[in-house]
Amino acid sequence: MVETSARLLRLLSLLQARTDWTGAELADRLRVGLRTVRRDVERLRELGYPVDATPGVAGGYRLGVGAALPPLLLDDEEAVAVAISLRTAATGSVAGLEEVAVRALAKLQQLLPARLRHRVEALRAATVPLPGEAAPEVSADLLAAIAAACRDRRRLRLRYRGRDGVTAREVEPDRLVHTPRRWYLRAWDVAKDDWRTFRVDRIEEPLGPPGARFTPRTPPGEDAAAHVAHAITSAPYRYQARVLFHAPLEAVAPRTSPAAGRLAAVDARTCLFTAGSNSLRELAVHVAVKGFDFEVLDPPELVPVLREVGDRLGRAAAASDRGSGLSREPDDPRR
Repeated sequence: MVETSARLLRLLSLLQARTDWTGAELADRLRVGLRTVRRDVERLRELGYPVDATPGVAGGYRLGVGAALPPLLLDDEEAVAVAISLRTAATGSVAGLEEVAVRALAKLQQLLPARLRHRVEALRAATVPLPGEAAPEVSADLLAAIAAACRDRRRLRLRYRGRDGVTAREVEPDRLVHTPRRWYLRAWDVAKDDWRTFRVDRIEEPLGPPGARFTPRTPPGEDAAAHVAHAITSAPYRYQARVLFHAPLEAVAPRTSPAAGRLAAVDARTCLFTAGSNSLRELAVHVAVKGFDFEVLDPPELVPVLREVGDRLGRAAAASDRGSGLSREPDDPRR
């Protein structure tokens, strides 16, 4: 009986690990015959696990969708990864997820063997969070509803807080994109007849009921992440900068992020950086601190600002070299 139970658990683990299995593959993994595989599948069904079977030479088995969630069987690396992810989610930016993540983590840690619990606890003990600017929270229910509309290709009616206040929008949702701080939705705006990027934390709840199904449109040539990166780094800003770095893409890329601007290789020795800002001074400092020689292609107004910032930095360096007392307390006029 113990051998049969262990084999059933192994079979359930295999069915969870991959979508489709042939009977021969399962028999090989379990080191049993095809008849035993069929009997074990029937036992799983009797226990309430929906195992679908397709007859024929090309047929096989897959774990179907049931009324209840079957217990997940995780290997060591998967268990540690889930525990770490749950701990991260407990302090994440999805509203309402913290308590659920803590409950799930408590259940998982109770079942972890000692060797794995020590690994998770070692990571927890060695990790110190650095508080920073709070990320806007979004509702887990809102994310789930948008994701379902993307999957089912159904229109959504949104109340969106933009620069012009709250407006009603009807969209055909395509993809959710997540940066370290925010969630974005790429969607076709029906009224504007164009692709738009929406910050999910600016979508007011509750959403209207899912609308009519739509035929997916051909998205822009770039993937969803690149499209959103362009939208959030350039489109909303007053100034659009194009800077040519005299360094290869591989050298510049580690010093920027998709949320700050877009990088594209020009050739083996140069790359193009595109970004937006409402401040020319911020643009000037942002490109200067990357540590590579560069030239400004656009906008021309950025050039005199670079010169001004450079002169100011030069004066500061000269004053510091002379020991002019910039770091000392100012003279007291009473002395």
